[in-house]
This record gives sequence, structure tokens and C-alpha cells, in this order.
Amino acid sequence: MKSYVFRAVVEPDEDRWRAYVPELESRGAATWGTTKDEALKNIHEVAQMVVETMLEDGETLPATVTISDEPMVAVTVG
Repeated sequence: MKSYVFRAVVEPDEDRWRAYVPELESRGAATWGTTKDEALKNIHEVAQMVVETMLEDGETLPATVTISDEPMVAVTVG
């Protein structure tokens, strides 16, 4: 098992929230939600799909991605 850590951006966009992973946005890692929490949950799912597809296709992940052979937990407060 490997863990991949990315920075996600979640920002208001009119009447909803937009979320994206800057390093993977060109590959489709962008989404939205009606709440900030929903957008964050959605970008987690989208980023996972993008990474899985890139790895299956033999593509290299951006150098800014933190990769660990150990399970990781990310906690965001604030």
C-alpha cells in the first residue's frame, strides 16, 4: 500500500464550493459541492481516481506529491 499526499484548494464559487488539486487539475482533479465539506469529500474521490488512472497508464506523478509506503492520515483543522 502507498499513500499519496496532495494539497487541495477549496474555495467558494457563487452558490457552491469549488475544489481542486493544483498539481493534478490538468488531469481532471477538480470538482465542486454544495458545502465545503462535500467539495472536500468529492475532491478526495476524484484525486484517487486520477492517481489510480495515472499509475495504471504508467504515468509519472508530479514531483511535488508526497509518497509514502506507509498508511498516512491527514488532519486539517481550522
